Amino acid sequence: MIEEKEYEHWDQVIRPESPVFSLKLREVWEYRDLLVLLVKRDVISFYKQTVLGPLWFFIQPLIMTLIYMLIFGTIAGIGTDGLPKALFYMTGIISWNYFSECLLKTSTIFKDNAHIMGKVYFPRLVMPLSIITGNLVRFGVQFVLLAAVILYFVILTDYEYHITPYLLLLPALVLLMALLSLGLGLIITSITTKYRDLAYLVTFGVQLLMYATPVIYPLSATPESIRPFIAYNPLTPIVEGMRLAILGKGELELFSLLSSVGFTVIVLFFGMIIFNKAEKSFSDSI
Repeated sequence: MIEEKEYEHWDQVIRPESPVFSLKLREVWEYRDLLVLLVKRDVISFYKQTVLGPLWFFIQPLIMTLIYMLIFGTIAGIGTDGLPKALFYMTGIISWNYFSECLLKTSTIFKDNAHIMGKVYFPRLVMPLSIITGNLVRFGVQFVLLAAVILYFVILTDYEYHITPYLLLLPALVLLMALLSLGLGLIITSITTKYRDLAYLVTFGVQLLMYATPVIYPLSATPESIRPFIAYNPLTPIVEGMRLAILGKGELELFSLLSSVGFTVIVLFFGMIIFNKAEKSFSDSI
């Protein structure tokens, strides 16, 4: 057994075993340059070798907003809680895109990066954190687009925009959404190292989850018979809170928000544990 004093002079010590509850946050901080490099790679690769380049950050939510306005707003006649359709749908789309992109990309980390993880050592948590941070950049760019659309409605229409104190909740809601997608993604990617079939169900499951979340409809428009089930969704207070913070319209109860926070903490906790355990042997399964 090698004593601690025998390798005190080394800058980095890699041990074959580490506690399951160890998050290695200090080690992640030491590899922050790698984190920044991975974020740059993810952002650049999104529009690399495309004709329109970074404009796709704006085109995608605009197209989705127009489609939702046509299908759900005009054909289906679903109300938008008194808000302009474009603002209502774009807010929901931008919020949901951030969550779904983080979850889907985090859920395939081991499979997508097996060629790197099997050859070079670095704290594996850097990978999912780079995805969360990279998508945050995309969210920020699309949020600027939303602000421009709000300004358009204020100047060229009779829409009256009011800044409310709920706007202060916006950073906390984004952080909550990021941590929830991170926790769920860590659990899924750890399980899919052995059960590949789950990877095919995740995309389908995320699409179904969107319809169980008030993205294309307000919570106030749901029938009384199913409203409790929609309200129990931990994403519901986040999406409704985003609309309330940005547009001043939405249903956000303190109990629902605290329940979402508690659920996120539990999912993230177990996600870290399962991820730490899976990273020790994932190369044998991938």
